[in-house]
Amino acid sequence: MDRSPQRTFVLHPHFKQQTSAIARHPEACLEEGIGLANAIDLEIAGAMIVQLGKPKPATLFGTGKVEELGELIKQAEAGLAIVNASLSPVQQRNLEKAWQCKVIDRTALILEIFGARARTHEGKLQVELAALDYQKSRLVRSWTHLERQRGGFGFLGGPGESQIEIDRRLIRDRMARLRKQLSEVTRTRELHRKVRRETPYPVVALVGYTNAGKSTLFNRLTGASVLSMDKLFATLDPTMRAMSLPGGGKVILSDTVGFVSDLPTQLVAAFRATLEEVLEADILLHVRDISHPDSLAQKHDVEDVLKSLFTGGALPANVTELYNKIDMVDEAGRITLADSGALMISAITGEGIDELLSFISREIERRFFTQATYRLSLEDGKSQAWLHAHGKVVAQEVEDGYIQVTVQLSAENIHRFERLYHATPLSAEMR
Repeated sequence: MDRSPQRTFVLHPHFKQQTSAIARHPEACLEEGIGLANAIDLEIAGAMIVQLGKPKPATLFGTGKVEELGELIKQAEAGLAIVNASLSPVQQRNLEKAWQCKVIDRTALILEIFGARARTHEGKLQVELAALDYQKSRLVRSWTHLERQRGGFGFLGGPGESQIEIDRRLIRDRMARLRKQLSEVTRTRELHRKVRRETPYPVVALVGYTNAGKSTLFNRLTGASVLSMDKLFATLDPTMRAMSLPGGGKVILSDTVGFVSDLPTQLVAAFRATLEEVLEADILLHVRDISHPDSLAQKHDVEDVLKSLFTGGALPANVTELYNKIDMVDEAGRITLADSGALMISAITGEGIDELLSFISREIERRFFTQATYRLSLEDGKSQAWLHAHGKVVAQEVEDGYIQVTVQLSAENIHRFERLYHATPLSAEMR
């Protein structure tokens, strides 16, 4: 069996009148399209930007351009053409006829990547649901030869039901089963979150555009070995690790799936269960590739998805931007960025990581911790050890067989400590 990479021609349609408020660089868009193709190891036989006025309903491109592109694809001996935009089923079918090769759009390519990368049971369910949702409107393209009437006894679709209607019904049934399975997964995830709340440690989630460096940062902060590579969508399934902060205390750090421009609506809906980790986070760190020419547009893509997740459609107040890959920015660029007030880091070199950890510590202390003082027996080593393990001891003083401990604890841990050891605080002050 031939397992050699499929030769692929990547086309990025660049419309002269962009609908987005923030213009994107067509070269960067083409590079991203190539990056998406490389993510599933396709062989790039050719790539180009195609300037367009208005999209043609039948083929997206004009007649002359369709013929010109078809000749280029033929010369490149490409069996697959990727159009880095959304195609209607009709446009897809017509382009396949004209170019005599398989044609897929940006949505299908992203779905293909997710299908190849998902590792957990939940991730696979989500991808399949999204793919079926996309496929159900395109059966006309794949199943035109099945547009025929078939008889029946009433329990396989009934007399007069066409094959394509049966296929659509089968897809709908499968989607219903997947949604039921995902709802069970969601319940299990909620149980896990409940356990984490009882631990309890604050949750810090990394969000950002795909390939912004979230997983590299996650690995540097936690010492984990999450897949980190210069490929789009290197991370799909959420990963969580406990992380110690300078001066004591711990948080749970979550690495999430990267966002992308024109993220298929099917995936936004299907991956909502995964993205619920973002909703649960106490602090959201928006990791930006500040060296990318379309960094500002990518920022808005991420914020649009975040707004769609939160009730009310507003960006949550607990988002802090991190300017990653600062090592790839020249001195003049750094001076300009310094005025933004954002944290500037490099997950690769480690620049700015100490400042980031200090920022997280300050935020956790400011938002979630109460400072309390307890008078404990010197012989009560267990209660002292508990305070050191679950909080940040800021002062302690021995007097008359007792030890007076001043500690910063979360509200939940204060209640737990006082319940476990029947302790009463001498004082408590919100930080």
